[in-house]
Amino acid sequence: MGDKNSGAINSTLIYIERGDEYLMLHRTKKENDLNHDKWIGVGGKFEPDESPEECMLREAREETGLTLTRWRCRGLVTFLSDVWATEYMYLFTADAWTGQLKTCDEGDLEWIKKEKLLSLKLWEGDKIFLRLLDSDEPFFLLKLRYEGDTLVLAQLNGEQLAISPTAIQ
Repeated sequence: MGDKNSGAINSTLIYIERGDEYLMLHRTKKENDLNHDKWIGVGGKFEPDESPEECMLREAREETGLTLTRWRCRGLVTFLSDVWATEYMYLFTADAWTGQLKTCDEGDLEWIKKEKLLSLKLWEGDKIFLRLLDSDEPFFLLKLRYEGDTLVLAQLNGEQLAISPTAIQ
């Protein structure tokens, strides 16, 4: 059939929570990184035959050195783009782990107070799902369409969201 979704990417994104802070990754170290200089949670692409949970646990361990012991899948985010492949991202939070934080080869890890997150250099769509996490929204489906780096469409559980600059600041 060969439609453009045949090459879709499956990935995970994890926000590790410590009280009123999330562990954030400032992406500064990878070549040709679509997330370059942005702040994101940890995570990455599925390996063959991995479940979302297995990918989330592996990525958290690889990028942070932490073994997560308590987590929740909070939502599924569909990213559409005129530049990048379609991506289905399973969004997790975790609040218990074992191990020691290590240096990440993709950027700098830093505990950031939740109230300061929206002042960081984030993708506009990330601001939407960070607000959903903050309000403890039940499991959600979020569809985000980008043209280049510009968010042009956001739908939460099938309902269109306003994405004017004032609505997402």
